[in-house]
Amino acid sequence: MKTFLTLLTLTITLMNAAIAQNGKYANVNGLHMYYEIHGNGKPLVLIHGGASTIQSTFGRLIPALSRTHKVIAVELQAHGHSDNRDGRQITFEQDADDVIALLQQLKIDKADIFGFSNGGTTALQIAIRQPALVDKLIIASSMYKRAGVAPGFWEAMKTPKFSDMPDIYKKEFLSINPSEEALHIMFEQCAHRMQQFKDIPDETIEAIQKPVLIVAGDHDVPLPEHAVEMYRRMPHASLALFPGGHGTFMGELAMLKEAHNPPVALPVIEDFLNTISPK
Repeated sequence: MKTFLTLLTLTITLMNAAIAQNGKYANVNGLHMYYEIHGNGKPLVLIHGGASTIQSTFGRLIPALSRTHKVIAVELQAHGHSDNRDGRQITFEQDADDVIALLQQLKIDKADIFGFSNGGTTALQIAIRQPALVDKLIIASSMYKRAGVAPGFWEAMKTPKFSDMPDIYKKEFLSINPSEEALHIMFEQCAHRMQQFKDIPDETIEAIQKPVLIVAGDHDVPLPEHAVEMYRRMPHASLALFPGGHGTFMGELAMLKEAHNPPVALPVIEDFLNTISPK
């Protein structure tokens, strides 16, 4: 265990070392929003998971993805380097509007969008709210309806425990913002959002006309059956299921102990992004 914790600390240190070179801020919708740009090429927006950061979600993918794309990785309200506005509750819709506003400021009128976990639900909202902005969509370990996860998830969410939050997320947050109070507020906001989770209507999902790659683990938080349902409802979707849990297939940092090395989903993701879509 000590060796593993040392490895996690070293990984965080190395990942955060890149931030000074790539980190930027923008004022969007009253939010002082942090983002990073890596590489050149077609814009690719990365949206992290709940209670996470750019590096803990995508740190092991960015070096490869930035070889072919201009990666624009964001940190959403209350997460990582971004502030918390006035402490109002976070929503998937507001997060989507914040990303849309950032891309407008950057004068990007079309981009591929890649969201993991809660970030995948935010990515769906971007495609719903601003479809012209989206070229391709990657939805990883995510859901659009409450039935997409086992009932026990919602039971646990009724009384969420801070102690259940992955230690690596706490360590990563505090390495950026040393405020324990801010960390607890972010946790409560994330828990409240999930408690209030509302289904996206099936017909809204079916109306997404973009090429979509749905990626999940066979022991993920969202059920494999839900990934299949999304795949069947979206008219231009592809599906990739991998052995493992929540993000192991892409090297998500909280799953580093179980993660595939190199991330087993990376070739599938790269192939999807780099293949020219039929007109």
